[in-house]
Amino acid sequence: MPMLGLGTWENTDSDECRNAVQTALEMGYRHIDTAQAYGNESEVGDGIAAADVPREDIFLATKVWIDNLAYDDVVETTKQSLDDLGVDYVDLLYIHWPAREYDPEETFEAFNELYDEGLIKRIGVSNFEPEHVDEAIEHSEAPIFANQVELHPLLPQEELREHCADRDVELVAYSPLARGEIADDETISAIADKHDASPFQVSLAWIREKGVTAIPKATSEDHIRDNWESLSVDLDDEDIAEIDAIDRTDRRVDPGFAPW
Repeated sequence: MPMLGLGTWENTDSDECRNAVQTALEMGYRHIDTAQAYGNESEVGDGIAAADVPREDIFLATKVWIDNLAYDDVVETTKQSLDDLGVDYVDLLYIHWPAREYDPEETFEAFNELYDEGLIKRIGVSNFEPEHVDEAIEHSEAPIFANQVELHPLLPQEELREHCADRDVELVAYSPLARGEIADDETISAIADKHDASPFQVSLAWIREKGVTAIPKATSEDHIRDNWESLSVDLDDEDIAEIDAIDRTDRRVDPGFAPW
């Protein structure tokens, strides 16, 4: 799984979404993330089809929404997602939240069936707290590959990072730029100036240093490129320590059905 990907949350403009995916892939990105709830799987698929990149070189992930987590619904809606994306399989299929129709036994039975059929290459969870991760591992015959959560310097998720590392579960960071809030942090800005980088690049570099994959959403070519160039930003130990010491917590995604 490439450690930097393109997120597509709230990218619902058809042309903009399709162009963003194509632009990112042709720039060098190889990880694209979407979800049933985003309402843009068809546009993401169009962007993949338009890009001059072989499908087998792309790590493609989507998520099953919380209304679709009963056994039959998982199977039916995942097959619809594949049709919408225009692909024969996805590299990673997530349970979007442990909420509403989520039942560990029934939901994972369906996910494991899709895995055995080769329609999904890996099983993931999203917005799972440590106890939910353990429950998922217990109920899934196939490995739990990743847990996608909000994670950035203002929400570092230390306990969850350690918990997942101990269980060989990758972490994927959504909203890794704190939905733009990172730009207003003085510590991040000072380190960005030091490295002649943007605050967003510093946040992504910090996440990478923690061994976490980031999937920032971007639509314009400039923003897609700015995030991509974070791969050339090398933070030193002092930078990491200063960011780790930021005494501020800011969770940007907090729906009423969240498990925390």
